[in-house]
Amino acid sequence: MRRGADSRLATRRPLMSANSLPDETHEPTRLKRDKKFQPCLIESGDEHYANGIFEFNITRLLGFIDTCPERFRVESVLVDDFPEFGSSHLNEETVRNADLSRPIILAEIAPGRFNVIDGNHRLARARRESVQMVPAHRIFCPDHVPFLISEWAYEKYVEYWNSKVEVLSPAKAPRKHRKASLGNRPCELTDT
Repeated sequence: MRRGADSRLATRRPLMSANSLPDETHEPTRLKRDKKFQPCLIESGDEHYANGIFEFNITRLLGFIDTCPERFRVESVLVDDFPEFGSSHLNEETVRNADLSRPIILAEIAPGRFNVIDGNHRLARARRESVQMVPAHRIFCPDHVPFLISEWAYEKYVEYWNSKVEVLSPAKAPRKHRKASLGNRPCELTDT
């Protein structure tokens, strides 16, 4: 299943690492291109999100989140923090049946900025029912990078991220790099 291209920038939060508590901030670092990057391929039945250079395998990302609940804690987010772009691109039946107890997924697309990459139907239902808060998983960079579904998306994302870090970085500060992939290849997780 393909995610709509109308998911938009969601919220701006203090910069945090995936392993930090909400009050622990960090400076964003440049991503170093991993020449051995392997795209997270879409298999039959996998749900994916595609919006420009942001192309993620949602099914595999959710599996990874489920294996690390202490790392990806559920938080409550305000529905009104997310722009409403209309629901003409959303399936009405899916909106009516959306499970509001299931966390939406927010991916750090630029330093401190998050997009909804899974959960637009839930947000639409929450708005219709005047629900103010929904559960969410906030996925920080580079934790979502291994779930990019093409080499093109990977290369463009690394360029994009680094351009945003450059804007935030002091002009003469030494550059820090993070490898833009996870060594344990979470896309190779299998169902047990």
